[in-house]
Amino acid sequence: MTGDVAVLGAGMHPWGKWGRGFVTYGRVAARAALADAGIGWPEVQSVVGAQTVRGGYPGYVAGASFAQALGWQGARVTSVYAACASGAQAVNTARAQILAGMADVVLVVGADAAPKGFFAPAGGERPDDPDWLRFRVLGATNPAYFGLYARRRMALYGDSPEDFALVKVKNAAAGALNENARYRRPVTAEEVAASAVVADPLRLLDICATSDGAAALVLCSMEFARRRGVTDPVRIRAVSTVTPTFPRTVLDLPDIGTDSAVAVDPPPESFRASIARAAYEEAGAGPEDVSLAEVYDLSTALELEWYEDIGLCALGEGAKLVRDGTTALGGRVPVNASGGLASFGEAVPAQAIAQVCELTWQLRGRAGERQVPGARVGITANQGLFGHGSAVVAVR
Repeated sequence: MTGDVAVLGAGMHPWGKWGRGFVTYGRVAARAALADAGIGWPEVQSVVGAQTVRGGYPGYVAGASFAQALGWQGARVTSVYAACASGAQAVNTARAQILAGMADVVLVVGADAAPKGFFAPAGGERPDDPDWLRFRVLGATNPAYFGLYARRRMALYGDSPEDFALVKVKNAAAGALNENARYRRPVTAEEVAASAVVADPLRLLDICATSDGAAALVLCSMEFARRRGVTDPVRIRAVSTVTPTFPRTVLDLPDIGTDSAVAVDPPPESFRASIARAAYEEAGAGPEDVSLAEVYDLSTALELEWYEDIGLCALGEGAKLVRDGTTALGGRVPVNASGGLASFGEAVPAQAIAQVCELTWQLRGRAGERQVPGARVGITANQGLFGHGSAVVAVR
């Protein structure tokens, strides 16, 4: 186990399609986090920005972009990128700086201004880039992979489109209670079934949108929190940023093939399962300790996979949990009490930070109508392109 760092503040800019730049959203979220922490911007000693590749040069140097937007004051800056795992990498970088004694107070910010529709590859000819190749060679958008994952679950475990729809119904009900969510209307299973097919068997309401939005955290040393009179803060106890183990025998974004297992046996667990295991091991906790989880529901079928990967049930049993209400608000282990990507849409560098914001409010007991009673331990989980793992364990 490593040392804890305290979450002193959490803030967000609501998700949506606002027509502004990512820096504007990030500044709003940062100011909200600073206000929540009760500290002034001049007290921040370091800024870690989760990069966005859609914001031009300012997006590549996101840490500096946010620091300049708040007003230069001499803080060190760092910018990190790990696709969908960028936010967790930013949290981990801030935590490392605090535990190493490089800073007492670090501001973590992620923001995005996403294009309309599904994500497309960056421009240019790049035949050595797997992400470019899958679009050019296969014409495979992200939802094409989501559809393949869903078909795999149907073939292996007997999941059905009706099971997938229940995930959307559950998350939409939670999102309707979240003022930061983009979609705040309950959805029925019939509405999911009536929405357009995007990548069979998944329909439009099975797949998350792309959104504008921002999230920020103020992290600090436990000693700094005590000096400020915060004696029982939410604490980051573990951050997992592990990579896959060769050979990978299940197709994953953005690859167009799997590894050969002729000479080397496949690992005993999936990549996503290894992400959560590493976080649990560092935290000295296990799935049995978890009060709630925030997972990356790029599609409804993928959420069911995450139930199994974070240890809430055995392989193939994810659908049973959503059928019996285990993962809904009021269930034994609510998953995506925030409403998840189903209610927010994907603002890539902000999303993993937003997951930690939700855990923070839940563990403080300040999540309003979404509150999970008695929440003490929460885990986040997601995965970024090119083998970026992402999981955070927060406790109180």
